[in-house]
Parts: sequence; C-alpha cells; structure tokens
Amino acid sequence: MESPWGVIMVPGAKEFFAEVRAAYVELADELPLVGPVESDLVGPSTSYAGGQIEYSIFLDRREGVVFCTVELDSVSSRLRAGLEEVAVASGVVERRGRISESARNMKQMKKSLLGQVEYVRLVHSVLSGEGAEQVMRDAGAKESPKRA
Repeated sequence: MESPWGVIMVPGAKEFFAEVRAAYVELADELPLVGPVESDLVGPSTSYAGGQIEYSIFLDRREGVVFCTVELDSVSSRLRAGLEEVAVASGVVERRGRISESARNMKQMKKSLLGQVEYVRLVHSVLSGEGAEQVMRDAGAKESPKRA
C-alpha cells in the first residue's frame, strides 16, 4: 500500500498473519502441518510444524522482506537453514535467486508467500525421508543443541 506521500508501506503484522494463513491453509492440510503459531514479540512470525520439521515465516518490516526458514530436529541437534538453501541442497531447484522475498507492499508479499509455499511443498517430502540431515548440512544449516 502507498501512503499519500508516495512512500511504500510494508504491510503490518495483522495483514502478514492473515496472508500467511491464506497462503498455507491448503498446504497445512495436505502435508499435514500443525499451525499456525503466531508471534509478534520481536517481529511478526508464524510457524507450521510436521514431524521433525518446522517452517517459520518472518516479516522484516524494516527491510521490506518476508522469508522462511526450515528447522529439522535430528537425533542430537536442531538444524536450521533458509528455505531456498534447502531447496537447492535437496535438488528440487537448480539454483539460487528464484524465490521472491519482497514484501514492500501487499501485492509483493502475497506473491512471495505463494512462491515460498511451493518451495515448502517441494522440500517437504525430501526432508521427511532418509538423508534429511545431510540435506540440511549441505544447505549450510546452523546447528544447535536439541531443546529439552
């Protein structure tokens, strides 16, 4: 949305939560994923989880971007990487730069969320099978001790 002064206005938390729910509703049923779990403590974020996999979607209002991270619980640790890195490492897409993260207005945010949903659909089956831990490591995942 544009202000009367011609400045592009990044959508707020309320719009973000509504658009994420709309974008993920069918996918959450299909995979199945539990969620959304919404938070606005640091910035607007939403997460969906299924099995050992969690997808977290964030809105960075300062930068005007929306992005998704993937977390995988392994036997001893939790691995976290960006969705696009996981998609490339898993072989479901050939190269980086194909996923939109722009959220400088509602139209861009909707387009970015819908594209990211398709990436989640592509990587989920790979991450649900054997070798998921290696895919996450190949994606440059950050590793942290497993939560108790």
